[in-house]
Amino acid sequence: MIQTRLFLMMLLQLAIWGAYMPKLFPYMGQLGFEAWQQSLVGSAWGIASILGIFFSNQFADRNFSAERFLAVSNVIGGVALLGCAYFTDFWSFFWCYLAFSLVYVPSMSVSNAIAFANLRDPAAQFGTIRMGGTIGWIMVSWPFVFLLSADAGPEQVRLIFVVAAIVSFAFAAYSLTLPHTPPRRDAADSDPLAWRKAIKLLGIPSIAILFVVTFIDSVVHNGYFVMADGYLTNRVGIDANLSMIVLSIGQVAEIVTMFILGAVLIRIGWKATMIIGILGHAARFLVFAFFPDSVPTIITVQLLHGVCYAFFFATVYIFVDAAFPKDVRSSAQGLFNLLILGIGNVAASFLFPALMAQFTIGGTEPGTTAIDYQKLFMVPAGMALVAVLLLALFFRPAERAPASVAAA
Repeated sequence: MIQTRLFLMMLLQLAIWGAYMPKLFPYMGQLGFEAWQQSLVGSAWGIASILGIFFSNQFADRNFSAERFLAVSNVIGGVALLGCAYFTDFWSFFWCYLAFSLVYVPSMSVSNAIAFANLRDPAAQFGTIRMGGTIGWIMVSWPFVFLLSADAGPEQVRLIFVVAAIVSFAFAAYSLTLPHTPPRRDAADSDPLAWRKAIKLLGIPSIAILFVVTFIDSVVHNGYFVMADGYLTNRVGIDANLSMIVLSIGQVAEIVTMFILGAVLIRIGWKATMIIGILGHAARFLVFAFFPDSVPTIITVQLLHGVCYAFFFATVYIFVDAAFPKDVRSSAQGLFNLLILGIGNVAASFLFPALMAQFTIGGTEPGTTAIDYQKLFMVPAGMALVAVLLLALFFRPAERAPASVAAA
């Protein structure tokens, strides 16, 4: 059944990312990378996102069948991930991670293209297919219960890249079994001015405000992945082999929240839904700041991740599809995607390692250090509240809500 095959495609696609991302920054800290070095590694996705727009749209779409592109990119990505696992000096690690990013980020768009090309009703079916990615992220966290010890050091934590590489190689092989999706014949005929038209629409006040708010929230969202695992293991006291399981609770909540998103949008509208999503970030970081000694509270608050993602980011994608003219809709989606996965990721990768270094204080034992997480988490919480105020005061969409649950 084609939907099952595409579901598995998405599962493998996101499992690669989910295998290493929660522990990427703590691992670099274990290797002794300085804050600027961690930031440079974090910026690799931003570089790949910018180059990926031109590579996947202007070159790959026109010259390669989508399934073969996935196969080749995942072989290259798997080799690069193995390099990340076994190179411990900064520059070797960085170049391997950059190589992985350059092939992985465009492959996410290619996977979407395969799904859209092979579904009878993409608007109705794609959400279910994309849910496979969320399940893949959740599933890949479980092996680390057995692969890592409670106080895992870098010799064990590097296995995050080994697992990601194994999944990448499996995805490469599986890609060759996917339906043949030939190069897009219409790619050469696409409107070369669509990007300019999409950018010009940022001159509309409500669209401009949404763009600014999306940037702020994407920095906060990506910052969560920079800080969360280290906070759980170093401050809350959750074992290193269990922290990824705790973080995956957010993805479980995401599945549930996505199911109700359409009905929520119809009932309370674009603005209120987005505000709730951003407030989820503020609430989670405030709980992190003031209740670090309550393990049940910290675990429970992970459920807000579903609200943060679905009620803001998924809503933004739906709003762009509804609000932008059809001829620039794809470019507008790409513009916001670049903001969320690229520019926001880069900003978070530079901001939060620097803040973590700034808020590092003397530990309870002589000669040790610790991060003042209360001060640290007040920064993203404050950023989220600023975004809420901007949205509440200045975002005035032409329509209060989508016309129907089907449209949402």
